[in-house]
Amino acid sequence: MPPSTTTAAEEQQLLSTEIVNRGTDTFSVRVRRRLPLPDFVNSVNLKYVKLGYHYLINHAIYLATIPALVLVFSAEIGSLSREELWNKLWDYDLATVLASFGVFVFTLSVYFLSRPRPIYLLDFACYKPSDDLKASKEEFIEMARQSGKFDEETLKFKRRILDSSGIGDETYVPKSITSSQNIATMKEGRDEAATVIFGALDELFEKTRIRPKDVGVLVVNCSIFNPTPSLSAMIINHYKMRGNILSYNLGGMGCSASIISLDLARDMLQANPNNFAVVVSTEMVGFNWYPGRDRSMLIPNCFFRMGCSAVLLSNRRRDFRRAKYRLEHVVRTHKGADDRSFRSVYQEEDEQGFKGIKVSRDLMEIGGDALKTNITTLGPLVLPVSEQLLFFSTLVKRQLFGGKDEKQNNTRSGSSSSSSSSKPYIPDYKLAFEHFCVHAASKTVLDELQRNLELSDENIEPSRMTLHRFGNTSSSSIWYELAYLEAKGKIHSGDRIWQLAFGSGFKCNSAVWKAVRRIKKPSSRNPWLHCIDRYPVADI
Repeated sequence: MPPSTTTAAEEQQLLSTEIVNRGTDTFSVRVRRRLPLPDFVNSVNLKYVKLGYHYLINHAIYLATIPALVLVFSAEIGSLSREELWNKLWDYDLATVLASFGVFVFTLSVYFLSRPRPIYLLDFACYKPSDDLKASKEEFIEMARQSGKFDEETLKFKRRILDSSGIGDETYVPKSITSSQNIATMKEGRDEAATVIFGALDELFEKTRIRPKDVGVLVVNCSIFNPTPSLSAMIINHYKMRGNILSYNLGGMGCSASIISLDLARDMLQANPNNFAVVVSTEMVGFNWYPGRDRSMLIPNCFFRMGCSAVLLSNRRRDFRRAKYRLEHVVRTHKGADDRSFRSVYQEEDEQGFKGIKVSRDLMEIGGDALKTNITTLGPLVLPVSEQLLFFSTLVKRQLFGGKDEKQNNTRSGSSSSSSSSKPYIPDYKLAFEHFCVHAASKTVLDELQRNLELSDENIEPSRMTLHRFGNTSSSSIWYELAYLEAKGKIHSGDRIWQLAFGSGFKCNSAVWKAVRRIKKPSSRNPWLHCIDRYPVADI
């Protein structure tokens, strides 16, 4: 059997059925093929590779120019004896020497002033809800039943989703979802927001000993719940922050909003020296609770759980000693120009008029395309030179000879697949990073990412364990994963961490951190501290 032929069992896994045109006596069944993430080996786009090298060249121009100037100057000076050099210096008048020295000092000043300021992560906090908000999968189904909003067929569907979700029995949900009344009220949303946001910020200020009035930049992201006044204004009011604080409230940005917020905070810190920035990432579960029966809108109910993260950043060089990490790169990818990508995660009303978030059946394929673009752009910034040379050489070979190889292969075998010699070399990202924090969206997504990026079980462990313990906490999930790594004592000085998140729009974003010191022991408020000995859990 040829390698490209799938077995009957594999083919069946890719098929799904749906009853359509249901009548009184007849109905029709639609069979659809579920598309997994695309095969990155055969779908690398050269223009995104060039974009990554463009970023690299822009940031490395000084490193390429200064050594060349030093070599030229050394060659000129090295050819003169000490007497000739002394006589040459005396030949210049004082004005020429001073002017040359002034130009040299001015050039150095411009260089150091135009250099991006290092952005340090001093510490972060992840909110751990109280134990009375814990809900096992069975309790979650019972809560949905008590609300009286779902029939038994819908509850069975939810149970099937939960059983294959990778979510454990200790996640947190607001008690308001058991209410038989409308829970998507501004009061319920504000109460939940105050609980999780103030819980995370109280812990952050306690750990860092930074006063709220010392914060110069505040960025808050929450995709669905966006009241007036904003959540950022609610924080400023609660902590009585200073009047000239630069505050931003990001809405509708999806699960990748935390990295978008980091990017914004970094830009603000570059423009405002000697400052602190706080980034808050969260989502309101109760306010987003969908009470209808549309199955594509029920999926978010099953996955999203309570959570919030708060991160403290600094651009002060003297904070290097107390910092945990330094921000190295942020790469953002947006596929919103494509209609399918734009509508892949879409908020709208169902046939009954209930608001919900509709998840497209093509989400895996769309997400895979955004991911492919993002990691291809990121590669030149982070991969070792050896990996880049292998990748680039095989990619050029494929561009020059791929078509010829494919025609010859088709002539010999009658197949449309190209020969293995024309496939591009996919870099080993495990050589670029010691740790991976991939957004814990679902077990299926993590399985596909692990397979396509060829990550080990240890690489994907923080994401799987976060999904099991806390569920999908939206934009804050990548910080619960970093907290897991710290609780396990895996962070050493010089380690590189890749945070990868994706969300509606469709967007895929990456942040790269470098540990500036070893994290010897986790904070006493680490959300994993009470249960870390039980992890990792097998068979997730």
